[in-house]
Amino acid sequence: MSAASTPLLDEYRLDGDGLEVQNPASGDHVATVKDYSVDEVEAAIAAAKAAMPAWAARTAKDRAGVLRRWFTLIMDHQEDLAQLVTAECGKPLAESRGEVAYGASFVEWFAEEGKRAYGEVIPTHNPAARIVVVKQPVGVVSAITPWNFPVAMITRKAAPALAAGCPMIVKPAEATPLSALAIEKLALDAGLPEGLFKIVTTREPAKIGEVLTTHPDIRKISFTGSTAVGKILMRQAAGTVKRTSMELGGNAPFIVFDDADLDKAVAGAIASKYRNAGQTCVCANRFYVQSGIYDAFVTKFSEAVAALKVGDGVVDGTDVGPLINSAAMEKVSGLVKSAMNAGADAIVGGAPAGIGGNFYQPTVLANTTPDMEISSAEIFGPVAPVFKFEDEADVIALANSTPYGLAAYFYARDLGRVWRVAEALEYGMVGVNEGILSTEVAPFGGVKESGIGREGARQGLDEYLETKYMLMGGL
Repeated sequence: MSAASTPLLDEYRLDGDGLEVQNPASGDHVATVKDYSVDEVEAAIAAAKAAMPAWAARTAKDRAGVLRRWFTLIMDHQEDLAQLVTAECGKPLAESRGEVAYGASFVEWFAEEGKRAYGEVIPTHNPAARIVVVKQPVGVVSAITPWNFPVAMITRKAAPALAAGCPMIVKPAEATPLSALAIEKLALDAGLPEGLFKIVTTREPAKIGEVLTTHPDIRKISFTGSTAVGKILMRQAAGTVKRTSMELGGNAPFIVFDDADLDKAVAGAIASKYRNAGQTCVCANRFYVQSGIYDAFVTKFSEAVAALKVGDGVVDGTDVGPLINSAAMEKVSGLVKSAMNAGADAIVGGAPAGIGGNFYQPTVLANTTPDMEISSAEIFGPVAPVFKFEDEADVIALANSTPYGLAAYFYARDLGRVWRVAEALEYGMVGVNEGILSTEVAPFGGVKESGIGREGARQGLDEYLETKYMLMGGL
């Protein structure tokens, strides 16, 4: 089923002026959706505030039933949603299907976790009083989400918010509103009351983003995107002292020690680096390989990368789809050219794919050095610069020499080394002998300039709850 014909979007398609969606693989027009005004967003905030008391008053089990039905509908429409994701962001269909399932997993998880927003009774300081602590929903929540995971980045925020009793208003990325609108429709079909979960699409993200960060009736903002934009949103949210969750930029190191299983390290590197054409916040950005195995790793890795098939995500067998737009192509091309001009060698790739549009060759750069721009930039493309290191202390210093601290990966088999390195890396998430670490059951988030807060796991529910202390006196 093509994105243009899916029934999930019929009510949102416009004939006139609005937000246009293009396919990054072909450049074709996919759909036009509503362009929300400031007044309409403020009306949505008012509707959310009005809808919250009744929703928060329902039992956690009751709310869980609605979320369970939403999960089921998402999975029933997995193929339709995957087609939308591929049409608007370009990733291969196999990855899009995986993303839909991953996104649904958060709805399933928080349907259950919402039942466990436990309070406590604290031993009292006064025999005639009791100390009781309860958890209550934080209030109306806004979210701003990126284009690279247009389903999962929304459900990862909306599911815990709704499970906790909070309404949520989401501004999806301008490039990828279709799957967001589709999952909103499925939430309503699942029985979620009107006003509690609203997708607001816009051609003016800065203007609408300011409303979502400054409106006094919004008590929390959750954002996934660049560190630069996250800092702007935090400054705006400070005016009304809103709670914030920020999942920001990354510069993930991928370290291969000389005792690693090379075949497993290569497989993990492929999975981490080239998923979604390297356009993920947690994908490996810098590859550090110990000098004694550097040549062997580069050879095996390059052979695997050379076998990857570049093409339109709807074509069977495609491994790497397009970059999201021409600006992304210019950035990736510029970083590679800069590195090669400074002495790096393109063992594989190193140029646009030659099939037109926004396709870039999966690339391996050898003989890269820490002084090159590509060592500090978030590449967000299918390019793997491989650096050589000598010892453990050396590579830990290199890995930590960044303001970012989202995800890190390393391969080693010595147990002492595994513990030392895992604890020394200044990152919120560390994959040890694994190239993929995202799951709904573990806390996702970074340290330093990569963010504040956690998503997923039980910690993800806490982000949408306030702790209230009640002293029961006169007993």
